Amino acid sequence: MVTVINYEKRNSGSENEFNALILQGEIEMVQSKVSGRFYATAKQCSISCTFNDIMCQGLIGKTLPGTIEKMECEEYEYIIPGTGETVMLNYTYYYNPTDRTMEQEVFQLKSEA
Repeated sequence: MVTVINYEKRNSGSENEFNALILQGEIEMVQSKVSGRFYATAKQCSISCTFNDIMCQGLIGKTLPGTIEKMECEEYEYIIPGTGETVMLNYTYYYNPTDRTMEQEVFQLKSEA
């Protein structure tokens, strides 16, 4: 399941304004590559929508079936909020409305190990 946590106003290339819903996935425990200690995190992504501000505001806190998954993409610059540090990333996150099966979860865990 994913949760709608916010929405943002965005502009398309033709300067048409639209709203995007900000989605957050389930909590995950990740081990730091530097310290080896675990920390809690959750993947986030955004999806475009045709809803007005009032409808988007009403969707905050609602859950949707599906997951947020990692996908490789062309390398791009990302500025880390808070520190201002610029890093290069070659992945993005996207919303997959299909819930993962138990087999997919198990095999993903094995491939990450």
